[in-house]
Amino acid sequence: MNYNIRGENIEVTPAIREYVEKKVSKLDRYFTETPNASVSVNLRVYQDKKAKVEITIPMKNLVLRAEELHEDMYAAIDLITDKLERQIRKHKTKVNRKFRGQDSIKDVGPIFSDDTPYGEEEDLELVRTKRFDLKPMDSEEAILQMNLLGHNFYVFQNAETNNTNVVYKRKDGRYGLIEAQ
Repeated sequence: MNYNIRGENIEVTPAIREYVEKKVSKLDRYFTETPNASVSVNLRVYQDKKAKVEITIPMKNLVLRAEELHEDMYAAIDLITDKLERQIRKHKTKVNRKFRGQDSIKDVGPIFSDDTPYGEEEDLELVRTKRFDLKPMDSEEAILQMNLLGHNFYVFQNAETNNTNVVYKRKDGRYGLIEAQ
């Protein structure tokens, strides 16, 4: 894996670089062959001394991405590698369930080794279905509707384009828009 470690408001010292590489390289045990991936690590320190760590590992059929905000940079790195490990186990479980009756799983996405420990992740059980008519509106009205309902996302039909769109509330308190193509 190629590491691209970037720091914002912090100098990436050799100790930090070594710690990140050591922690992320432990994910190699989940693969039969080391993926040829570029690991993007973004380290950011805010004025309130909190550290934000973002790691993105794009692979052939899977993108592993996680972020963590913590007072201690090293603790954030530990927590984020745990998140990435859970994502890998979850994906591996999903792939194994999908191809359970077939002879081979070798051609599926990233190659996971069969001897790695993975537990049954939570079942992906659909517990509720909602149906509703999409009302044409603009994104500002959709944000107001979302806030009135107390949800963190809202699906609507864009009055200008007639496409289905989604507005959502971001972790930073601002809003995002997803436009279907």
